[in-house]
Amino acid sequence: MKALFFILVIFICSSASDYAQAQPGRRGGPTGPRIEPENLKFELGVAKIETRELFEKLSYQGPEVSRDAYLANLEFVKFIIDKADPNNHKVYFMNTQNYRAHPPYMRLVGIESRERGAITYMPRLTSPDGTPGLYIIDFQPNDSYSFEDIDRIIKILTLQMPLLKGKVAFHPLGGNMRRYEAEISKYKNGGVSVYLDSDIYKNISFLPLNIAEGFGKLRVYDNELRSSPRDILICPTLPNEMPRVAGVITEARQTPLSHVNLRAIQDKVPNAFIKDARRLEDISSLIGKDVFYEVTSQGYRIRSASPTEIEKHFAAMRPVSVRYPERDLSSKKIVPLDTADFRDASRYGAKAANLAAMNKFKLKDGTLPIGFVMPFSFYDEFMKHNGLYKAFQKLSEMEQFETDSKFRAEALESFQDQINAAEMPAWMMEQISALQKQFPADTPIRCRSSTNNEDLDGFSGAGLYDSFTHNPSEGHLSKSVKQVFASLWNFRAYEERAFFLIDHEQTAMGVLFHPNFKGELANGVAVTSDVLYGTEGNYYLNIQPGEDLVTNPTAESTPEETLLAWWARDGQQMIRPANPDEPETSLLDSELQNELREALGRIHFNFEKLYGKNQGDEFAMEVEFKITKDGKLVIKQARPWVF
Repeated sequence: MKALFFILVIFICSSASDYAQAQPGRRGGPTGPRIEPENLKFELGVAKIETRELFEKLSYQGPEVSRDAYLANLEFVKFIIDKADPNNHKVYFMNTQNYRAHPPYMRLVGIESRERGAITYMPRLTSPDGTPGLYIIDFQPNDSYSFEDIDRIIKILTLQMPLLKGKVAFHPLGGNMRRYEAEISKYKNGGVSVYLDSDIYKNISFLPLNIAEGFGKLRVYDNELRSSPRDILICPTLPNEMPRVAGVITEARQTPLSHVNLRAIQDKVPNAFIKDARRLEDISSLIGKDVFYEVTSQGYRIRSASPTEIEKHFAAMRPVSVRYPERDLSSKKIVPLDTADFRDASRYGAKAANLAAMNKFKLKDGTLPIGFVMPFSFYDEFMKHNGLYKAFQKLSEMEQFETDSKFRAEALESFQDQINAAEMPAWMMEQISALQKQFPADTPIRCRSSTNNEDLDGFSGAGLYDSFTHNPSEGHLSKSVKQVFASLWNFRAYEERAFFLIDHEQTAMGVLFHPNFKGELANGVAVTSDVLYGTEGNYYLNIQPGEDLVTNPTAESTPEETLLAWWARDGQQMIRPANPDEPETSLLDSELQNELREALGRIHFNFEKLYGKNQGDEFAMEVEFKITKDGKLVIKQARPWVF
């Protein structure tokens, strides 16, 4: 009986094998007649890729990559080199939108002898020719090609895809990695560039800081240029302050959490780091001209634009009616910060209300500053007491104020001088005096702006207004309070409100007071989601050493970039160190990382509820923090990230 069983097994297996060989395509053989690459219909693929646009049409970018997990969410086109004729190898570029597996595709087009792989576009990396955008070529993980094979394959592919010239590198995987390591000297001397997985955050020459599109005049920014909302600026370094513009290109790698980029996100204008932008022909040839500029996750596009396109674009961006920010003037007293809460934004401003709300999040003692808040009613009464609302109305009725940006900027400066020189009502002076006595006599007091048109869900207002430190030698605290009031009328803030049709006279300024910090070890900004690289389960951090601010860095600053894991203790990935001589050393030790991780988790989930978001909604908080001279973590601000 057992013998009969084995005979049957052998017979069945033998028959199955014979059947498979007799059936085309069952074991990799072709299912139909051969289709030459030049005869392919586009739904199948092409024989040659001559433009970036054609590569994009053929490519796939998404999660459906089957076994090729490393390709998930990357833009790639798969290819096959047919070797049926040893003297004439032919390339099939697959329409990867429609076909993502090599074997069934090969059966479909009737080929067998092959070398197969994928061409992936890495827009952020620098290509061998020094320009932004790198194409990497990889093969099946079990393949093991020699240096000579790789050199030959790249040359064949470049012949059929000319845009690879000077912009391609070999990406070894699995068996190819072992072969590469054995032949590394050949690669170093043989003119074949190599991309390793460890290079993903290195040698970056393009970063999409804000994905958007815009129209405007392309201009090079310097300190003498007065920009307008219709300018797209090329900045050698990132300015700390900038009025509303139509787009930004920086030639130095910028911090994604700077006030300028937060403004770009809020204003929905394109912003990108493009290394040596003025040396790139597609950009330099358009300086001084009207252009269309788009930033995407896969690169940038820039071209000439017509006046009609520009007018249509700006008309679509602006609101259709005037908006009146909410302001509650019922509160008449300066109160301790911890007596206010999230619902008091209409009285004290969202900056103060959000900081007050965090007192209920059960953060570690000492994590939040102890301070006081001045309500909007003080600003309103001060303006009325000095006739300053009427002074502004008279100014705004001047035709030149409306039409001439240079005149408007100078007029607003004069108006700010009026505010700083005006007197405060006696009752206001008394409350401010009482507040000042709450602080030790030798303590500098930080006076921070907190308005009713910033730090809102969908409108950050980042960097529009100014804060000041009042030193003991400056006398009465009212001096610095008036400086904060006056900052409501600086040029960049006025232009931003004017563009979004926010009523200027309905805006209001509150003031947040707390002891000023000196001698900080570090200043940082964290977002409770990875908003730059798009990884899952990480907080995105920028950290500057000392007192240099991430949001307003000096030109020479290089902030640390770190991905801090949501859950795993001590889990962090250094993207870029603040000190290149110590590439593995973070400005935060493991204890501070864990403390910050816990604080960010509490801040995110509590504000998620307060803003009425559900878990899984697109939501994150941007959190400013510092490490004091005593090595303590202090949270100074939290606002919703504007997606």
